[in-house]
Amino acid sequence: MADERLDQEGHPARALAARWASYLANDRRRSPHTVRAYVATAHRLIEFLGRHRGEEIGRFSLLNVHATDLRAFLADRRGAGLGASSAAREMSAVRAFLTFAAEAQGNAPQLPRTRAPKRPRTLPRPASPDDAIALAQEAEIAAPNDWLGARDLAILLLLYGAGLRVAEAMGLTARVLPLGQAMRVTGKRNKTRIVPLIPAVKQAIEAYVALCPYPLTGDAPLFVGAKGGPLNADLVRRAVRGARTRLGLPDSLTPHALRHSFATHLLARGADLRSLQELLGHASLSSTQIYTEVDAARLLDVYRHAHPRA
Repeated sequence: MADERLDQEGHPARALAARWASYLANDRRRSPHTVRAYVATAHRLIEFLGRHRGEEIGRFSLLNVHATDLRAFLADRRGAGLGASSAAREMSAVRAFLTFAAEAQGNAPQLPRTRAPKRPRTLPRPASPDDAIALAQEAEIAAPNDWLGARDLAILLLLYGAGLRVAEAMGLTARVLPLGQAMRVTGKRNKTRIVPLIPAVKQAIEAYVALCPYPLTGDAPLFVGAKGGPLNADLVRRAVRGARTRLGLPDSLTPHALRHSFATHLLARGADLRSLQELLGHASLSSTQIYTEVDAARLLDVYRHAHPRA
């Protein structure tokens, strides 16, 4: 840590990246994962510019980054094996860092014009209702004991039945107990929303709580590991991976795919986009609109397989 401070003090551009990390975490309320990824991109840019220009990059050097510099940086990253989607995210982080660098020095941002790689359009692949339930039940059966099985069933039914992200489910505390007809969930950027609990989900969580051998009170996590500590999301992914393998289900059926399935099935049953946006906790309606394409893709698939002239 001391070496890192010395490096930042002796390198103004890296010190600026450290200030940016604090800004992202505290002012913009970005997740720790996003902060790490964005700041790592800033350091890669600084290191690359130093090699590319053959000079030490200071704070003012960041005000004179040209389109040719960014194109060279992008080519270097693509040459290292970065895919189109990751490269597009990298360029987004670069633009954000250069904007911060300019504003931090009292300058109006004048970003060079450069086009990020076009991201391939990929649609979420929802599971059928039967497959989603079968997956949750298989994870329950495969657990080493009854209470862990009840926990895994409750989590997977919560992802599918309420559209939660895995991190949101892991972030629930015992303060949600006793359960009502709805639950308050904290999502990205600490944004809270209310999600309804269908009877099957509520019953599954209550069954887990009744069997759990550890006290679930106050700010303790609702879903705990085998030793009573916070549950690691990787264990949930591992349980899903094992269950789908045993059931012969596709690799696309991940915990996050259960959230996609929730959204797609609600839309197919007549839910409007604004309501779906609230249920999913999307900041922008454009994030929710992708599910209209998912539903259209499903209908086309049914048509192609069922219509005699398709």
